[in-house]
Amino acid sequence: MSKKVSKPGSISRRRLLATAGVTLAASPFGAKLVQAQQTPIRIGMSMPQTGGLAGGGKASLLGIEIWRDDVNARGGLLGGRKIELVVYDDKSSASETPAIYSKLIDVDKVDLLFAPYATVPTAPIMPMVKQRGLLLMGNFSFQVNSKVGHDMWFNNAPWGPADSWATSFLDIGQRAGGKSMALLAADQEFAQNLAKTAREVAAKRNLPMVFDQAYPPNTVEFSSIIRALKASKPDIVYIASYPPDSAGILRAVNEIGIGDNVKVFGGGMVGLQFGAVMENMGSLLNGVVNYNTWLPEKSMYFEGTREFFDKYTKRAVEAKIDPLGYYLAPFGYASGQLIEQAINAVGSLEQKALAKYLRENTHKTIVGPIAFSPDGERKETAVLQAQFRGVVDKNMEQFRSSGKQVILFPENLKSGELVTPFEAARK
Repeated sequence: MSKKVSKPGSISRRRLLATAGVTLAASPFGAKLVQAQQTPIRIGMSMPQTGGLAGGGKASLLGIEIWRDDVNARGGLLGGRKIELVVYDDKSSASETPAIYSKLIDVDKVDLLFAPYATVPTAPIMPMVKQRGLLLMGNFSFQVNSKVGHDMWFNNAPWGPADSWATSFLDIGQRAGGKSMALLAADQEFAQNLAKTAREVAAKRNLPMVFDQAYPPNTVEFSSIIRALKASKPDIVYIASYPPDSAGILRAVNEIGIGDNVKVFGGGMVGLQFGAVMENMGSLLNGVVNYNTWLPEKSMYFEGTREFFDKYTKRAVEAKIDPLGYYLAPFGYASGQLIEQAINAVGSLEQKALAKYLRENTHKTIVGPIAFSPDGERKETAVLQAQFRGVVDKNMEQFRSSGKQVILFPENLKSGELVTPFEAARK
């Protein structure tokens, strides 16, 4: 269990005395005040730095570290207390996180907890934080609180209601004239959750399902699956896949085609949000409509967004992590902003009071306004559906420009219209 403590810069006693006043600091009360001001606010978390989730974990952690540095540069919180992060590598494993969070609480005695990145490492710690009555800031997990029902859980992700991904994608497909649907999903929990809601939404709309297949997570060859899907002649193709699968599926589509009748293709393909995958796939991305969380379109810039990415880009290059960082990094920063606003409003670290403030207010962040439902998820979905356009091969920098991923949903962030059918958009 490796530990990384990110400490703020130290302040000399002489400087503190000059700031607080020699007379006050010399008194017993003043000495206690100075000591309280010097004590950092410790935020504990695990974050995957190795294993399959490490790419996302590193980008997410850098976002949080940039927030910490910004707060500390402004003088800290609660009268001068700096932020300190206590971070352990959970190795992308659910078996690691319960022990890590027990140590953070009982040994490290951190003041606040952030969850690890992703669903699998987060789920095992949910019963413990509920039992102990602790606030937990979530980090891009999906529906981990649906059964636990912890009222001090707040997810930084823009998911919103569980069926929102399928609803937005099928809305786009049906508006384009789609009257039937194909569903292809990896046989693992996250993808099957998406597939389940897609079936439910399609059933409510009386949208015929002409193809519905799950594939083993270790599948590497998708040609036969894509041929069978193409033969079913769907109008809408909804894919729920993980990064290696997403790449394999797009390569098979490029080789075989998908049929001129397909109006929209994509929806829930994980991996197409990361810089390295996007650069590697290049022109094979064109025409795909897929979910995302932040994109460099004019509608996505809020107070502080541009400044954040200026800092992130420089530090990401130095750290050799995702140079774009769109998917996770700004939401790591936003997690810090949420906690910062709650602490400033409450004036303490009392967790029930912080949770009450987070639950009852709308919060300004670099990813836009955030308001929570009683279950700790977003009141309204802010998940994007965007179409890749004009992407060329082996060019990372193109993705920093607007127009390469045109936002189709939600309406208030929309930056263009769907190009359809898919084969025309692809070419």
